[in-house]
Amino acid sequence: MLVTMLLVVVLGGAVLCAQSAVNGRLGHEVGVLESAWLTFVMGAMVSFLYAFLFESPHAMNLFSVPRWQVTGAFFGVVYMLVIVFAVPRVGTAAATVAVISGQLLMSLLIDNAGWFGNAVIQLDTSRMVAIGLLAVALVLIYKSNTAAKADQAVAH
Repeated sequence: MLVTMLLVVVLGGAVLCAQSAVNGRLGHEVGVLESAWLTFVMGAMVSFLYAFLFESPHAMNLFSVPRWQVTGAFFGVVYMLVIVFAVPRVGTAAATVAVISGQLLMSLLIDNAGWFGNAVIQLDTSRMVAIGLLAVALVLIYKSNTAAKADQAVAH
């Protein structure tokens, strides 16, 4: 089951990257806010239909949960606006690795501190090495993007 779940999450990451590339292009063509708006409208419609047709009742609802739990929706808005703005400027790979870097850093902080009711998982050497390797990946991708843009400028 764990392997299946990890594969599903990897697939989710692949879809998120494709979404970033498509929304980045759309945002460049029609505007960042319009692109983000379309994503949220479509997400609201699909989520509503899923919840209405398939979701079983829960003990709490959006009006009775602690307010801090509802703030997660705001983070999705920030992500969407940032990625739609960034992808046309830095490229899909650099934007994706930068997002993953931010996710890794925050997830390690959350794990280490046990924030938001999560179990405490201490920051150890292997996790710090992972941060370093991801930083190296970001630098290499950024340098590759810079070189590719320079080559394109010379070609034109």
